[in-house]
Amino acid sequence: MATTTSQAYLEGSTVKETKALIAELCRHFYHLGWVSGTGGSITIKVHDDAVPKPQQLIVMSPSGVQKERMMEEDMYVLSVDGTVLSEPLAKPWPNKPPKCSDCGPLFLKAYEMRNAGSVIHSHGMESCLVTMLNPLSKEFRITHMEMIKGIQGHGYYDELVIPIIENTAHERELTESLAEAIKAYPKTTAVLVRNHGIYVWGDSWISAKTQSECYHYLFDAAIKLHQLGLDWSTPSHGPIHHPDGVQRNLKKAKVSSSSNGGVGQSRKCIVLDIEGTTTPISFVADVLFPYARDSVEKHLTLTYDTAETKDDIKLLCAQVDEDLKNGVVGAVPIPANGEKEEVIVAIVTNVRAMIKADRKITALKQLQGHIWQTGFLNQELEGVVFDDVPEALEKWHSLGIKVYIYSSGSRLAQKLLFGNTKYGDLRKYLSGFFDTTIGNKKETKSYVQITETLGVDNPSEILFVTDVYEEAAAAKAAGLEVIVSIRAGNGPLPVDHGFQTIKSFSEI
Repeated sequence: MATTTSQAYLEGSTVKETKALIAELCRHFYHLGWVSGTGGSITIKVHDDAVPKPQQLIVMSPSGVQKERMMEEDMYVLSVDGTVLSEPLAKPWPNKPPKCSDCGPLFLKAYEMRNAGSVIHSHGMESCLVTMLNPLSKEFRITHMEMIKGIQGHGYYDELVIPIIENTAHERELTESLAEAIKAYPKTTAVLVRNHGIYVWGDSWISAKTQSECYHYLFDAAIKLHQLGLDWSTPSHGPIHHPDGVQRNLKKAKVSSSSNGGVGQSRKCIVLDIEGTTTPISFVADVLFPYARDSVEKHLTLTYDTAETKDDIKLLCAQVDEDLKNGVVGAVPIPANGEKEEVIVAIVTNVRAMIKADRKITALKQLQGHIWQTGFLNQELEGVVFDDVPEALEKWHSLGIKVYIYSSGSRLAQKLLFGNTKYGDLRKYLSGFFDTTIGNKKETKSYVQITETLGVDNPSEILFVTDVYEEAAAAKAAGLEVIVSIRAGNGPLPVDHGFQTIKSFSEI
């Protein structure tokens, strides 16, 4: 850090350009209403290829300054630990003495925990009002909006979830709760502060700016949908269903709690397994798996140099290394610096062994999802669901119940299956997708994590439907309501398993 802290570096072109950029962005954000009244702040790391990002200097706008009138000489320069290396000179009255932003500790926390390249703090009206729509909610949720695609790691069919923390009298006092939210929501790139605003980060200033614009658009859309009495958090954005209204509807549909199913309580969410629950086991075993097995070599050969396949290979290599250490049958070494052909041969051998053993591991599921994506795009594959599934999804959706999928298959594979059926695209009825990145389906902690992600008041408000006894037992231990699916081709259940069963979704 000796070079970057030298006076010559601090007065050099890279630092000066970053200062000028922040001044420009502050003027732009002022006209958007994000930094009016001296509120809000921007911070950007000084990009320098010779300096690793965790060690790059931080340029930060000052506190209490008219953001639209700022110049590059008004900025602070900080080291990664928050030490002020350069500060602006005081200006004559009526300007206030320069002061480093109270947001500083929060910016540093985002840099530390997410290796960000820029952090933006906005006081935009939308980011404030959206936290007031439900004063008790700890999260903002929205799905099926095009601008969700502008948020890192999200697509149109994803449910965007942003944590909300409570405001305090002094901004620095938010640091701990911000850190807790970042830790609790590993996918988020933003944290809302109730009645205050939002913090957004990205790996560069462009990423942070783009995402900030998308977040504000989505907040504005949610507010306007709310004014129209429409629910922004459901796929169709239909009329808002209040809890008491949902309960009345469900009570009308209530049937006896016999061994064949039926429900006797209100639900907010339904989480569905795929194989043996929404979809015949035979489709997965006899169509999807063989397609992936037979296509893996061709897929790797054609896509070997793409970023997507490189990531798949990296994940597989890590899994195989672990398998070799544990003596897993069928695992063979993948040459670290081998030629393309020999790497592919080794991967194909491992993947086919994994498929044969029906292993529920992320490395395999991710690659399979990408192979199936090609199959669906080429119309070589079509998603299969039981005949009673589309009608049930539509009914639950009309009752305001959010439906999610939890499968060992990747989220991509899930979306492909439900997006390409003979009944059309069923994703319009689904609020989100979970895979093994949230945890093993036979472990209770996975269902605890899902409960926390869905933000329900009580885990019993979630119904989980599966055909696997061990999954049912794990979900029940987490407090979820559980129903076991009995379909042709499913495996046997233990005697006196104790779970309610159904043969069709029409029984729910």
